[in-house]
Amino acid sequence: MIDLFTHYGTNLLPYDGEVRYFGPILAQANDYLARLLADIPWQHDQVFVQGQLRNTRRKVAWFGDHSFAYTYSGVAHHALPWTPVLNELKTIVQGVGKASFNSCLLNLYADGSEAMSWHSDNEASLGVNTTIASLSLGAERRFLFRHKKTRETVEVFLEQGSLLVMKGETQTHWLHSLPVTAKINKPRVNLTFRTFLYVGE
Repeated sequence: MIDLFTHYGTNLLPYDGEVRYFGPILAQANDYLARLLADIPWQHDQVFVQGQLRNTRRKVAWFGDHSFAYTYSGVAHHALPWTPVLNELKTIVQGVGKASFNSCLLNLYADGSEAMSWHSDNEASLGVNTTIASLSLGAERRFLFRHKKTRETVEVFLEQGSLLVMKGETQTHWLHSLPVTAKINKPRVNLTFRTFLYVGE
């Protein structure tokens, strides 16, 4: 396992992609976290498991420039209009990440028992070689990358208020996950800013 979490701004991946970790970028991360926990209309995510629709423990919300639908795990999610705080965070993230985004998928993990299994964000609606900026608020959590062929693993610790940007061929060649961390008893909100290609139904 390669551990590169201290190399702010450098490419964490050894090949076949680009992941840059910028560390904490927000001066008022605690305030942003409190506002998001209070104001976002959180709902349990839904996924199909063995043909059955099930609720996840993790909660989500989906926002964007238009009321388009984003489908993953077999379920369509309809974007809500940006809130003022999300617009503020989008402007900050775009400035640091040097990219523009038209949507944001938010995940709320109540504690370390809530996790995300191995996956790639490679839906057709996001295009090829897409850029995704991941902003973390709340509890610090481990985040892992695993190459699809070589199975080489890269680990990074996502700090409060930190930004991680995935771009290039990352989604084609690498999986990523948020593993269970039993000792974490505080919430984490993850905002993944994306560029959605298809507007409308």
